[in-house]
Amino acid sequence: MQHTLDPERIEAFAGQILGDLGATVSAALIYLGDRLGLYQALTEVESATSTELAARTGTTERYVREWLANQAAAGYLTYEPETCRYRLPAEHAAVLADETSAAFMAGGFHSAVAVFQVLDRMESAFRTGEGVGWHEHDHRLFCGVERFFAPAYREHLVADWIPALEGVQKKLESGARIADVGCGHGLSTILLAKAFPRSTFFGFDCHEESIERARQSAGDAGVGDRTRFEVASADSFPGSGYDLVAMFDCLHDMGDPVGAARRARQCLAPDGTLMLVEPLAGDSVEDNLNPVGRAYYGFSTVVCTPASLSQPGRRGLGGQAGEARLRGVLGEAGFTRVRRATQTPVNLVLEARS
Repeated sequence: MQHTLDPERIEAFAGQILGDLGATVSAALIYLGDRLGLYQALTEVESATSTELAARTGTTERYVREWLANQAAAGYLTYEPETCRYRLPAEHAAVLADETSAAFMAGGFHSAVAVFQVLDRMESAFRTGEGVGWHEHDHRLFCGVERFFAPAYREHLVADWIPALEGVQKKLESGARIADVGCGHGLSTILLAKAFPRSTFFGFDCHEESIERARQSAGDAGVGDRTRFEVASADSFPGSGYDLVAMFDCLHDMGDPVGAARRARQCLAPDGTLMLVEPLAGDSVEDNLNPVGRAYYGFSTVVCTPASLSQPGRRGLGGQAGEARLRGVLGEAGFTRVRRATQTPVNLVLEARS
């Protein structure tokens, strides 16, 4: 049966796609604005022309002029036609220029740029089902992930998430052993070490480059004496008697998340706690058809799921696994008490005990 196309719907959808195309190329320009210090420079003045901004940042006016026009067209900057001046509103600066802001997101665009470097591999992976390992990605992914998650970790980890766990804060204040599994560059480990000086922290990650970065960052932060970082897989990391094992936004990347959770349970002290931080998501696709789901399904397609499929187990939970599936993993691993400790608009924090 032949279907008559609705020209108005075609036009509307083409407009949507055009908007997405503009957003895609603008993502590359956000990356450049962050790298070149253009946003930061705009926070230091009321407004600027392309000539003034280029002079402040040591860049070329002709490129800056085009960049500014794109940013204004996207609504990131405001433009005054009479004076040819551009301004970064304070609220937008909190998202694009202020790395101490809980709303800062510019770091995530380093990851967005990085995924384009692996698209040929992803095309092959779609056809063969093979995985693409974390270590195979462009280095900008690793720094981008750290900077993307950093605002939430700085805002909530010590102030909200640890207090939401039963009895954990008191242990950390008195002196405890903590394992941060899948620690990446060590941001979460270092934040905890700075907040709880009587405790000892161990960070584990299978990515050697990240472990080297974590060691350096810990030394720079003055907590190198209370942190130890080692290359180790999540299902066989060393040690025992941990009062807290934490996994931050990484369980869904693992090929064998049940094995990782089981190893955590084996390594815990008798009254120890597993803290699992994962993206907040509904349990069905239809629950996640929103902007957050769009972003996380996107990164899950090109980063999280391929990483899992590159490892033994190939569970492929995905970045929007949802609480029910996460609880199922923890149950398979032998945890008998699991509760939602707290959440943010984009984070789910589960507490698990044997």
